[in-house]
Amino acid sequence: MDKPELLVMGVLPDWDLAPLAERYTLRLLYEAPDEAAFLAEHAPGIRAIVTKGEIGASAALMERLPKLGLVACYGVGIDAIDKGWCAAHGIPVTNTPDVLTEDVADMAFALLLGVAREIPGSDAWVRDGRWAQEGSMPLTTRVWGKRIGIVGLGRIGRAVARRAEGFGMRISYSGRTPKDDVPYAWHPTPAALAPTVDILICCAMGGPTTQGLIDRAAFEALRPGSIFINVSRGSCCDEAALLDAIRAGRIGMAGLDVFWNEPAIDPAFAGFPNVLLAPHAASGTVETRKAMGQLMRDNVAAHFAGQPLLTEVK
Repeated sequence: MDKPELLVMGVLPDWDLAPLAERYTLRLLYEAPDEAAFLAEHAPGIRAIVTKGEIGASAALMERLPKLGLVACYGVGIDAIDKGWCAAHGIPVTNTPDVLTEDVADMAFALLLGVAREIPGSDAWVRDGRWAQEGSMPLTTRVWGKRIGIVGLGRIGRAVARRAEGFGMRISYSGRTPKDDVPYAWHPTPAALAPTVDILICCAMGGPTTQGLIDRAAFEALRPGSIFINVSRGSCCDEAALLDAIRAGRIGMAGLDVFWNEPAIDPAFAGFPNVLLAPHAASGTVETRKAMGQLMRDNVAAHFAGQPLLTEVK
């Protein structure tokens, strides 16, 4: 019996590719020297797409796959998948929620602590001999007890809030509607939230509905010297306004895991010593990536077995 054919859009760890290859015929698009020729040869037999959040799947691609029955995403964000086209053609989309929530929240606090306590600078102070030559490094900024504002109180936002509670922080948030099950103060927009906090953390979902959510008005509403952290998507904030706010000192420090044009980010970010940069790696632990891959594979298996999908995006 022929194995179902999967179109694999991006590089996956061997611990996912190997078990996939046992059950399916893998068509690795990312290895194709000529994508058009590759698709012309293999498109008629493709029955499912395995993709990643930053790669997605376009309508133009999916229209070439007459047997397509599933788009399985390795990641939570599906903003690069044409969900409208999938809905119109009855193609289910799955992602990998929950399994990466805690790691992303960890990264939010790692960036916050790293930039506020100047951890990279502290390491350099010791390594290059300035501690011995000049003594103690300049003082840094406290994190515990500060006022923290969370943009987007979904799974990740709530995980950040739990950590903030442990740091004795006063928590508030912005979102489309207030949540009845939390004691935190609600603000309808990031611009309304911004002047009430010392630290603003973006945890909103990606996609067209949140593009530019943290706009120029929100950045200009921050108190001078505020800290900004983004572990969501670069599209969720007006990046030009963010850069202007850093230049003006409205944002005193920033920790960024995501960018508008990653990985070819605006080079201006690298010029700020008060900005801590990470390569979209918030979910990048062995444990979480294995769990993400397992959930993705379980969704693909359920589809071909005619069983309910575990995490279909409705």
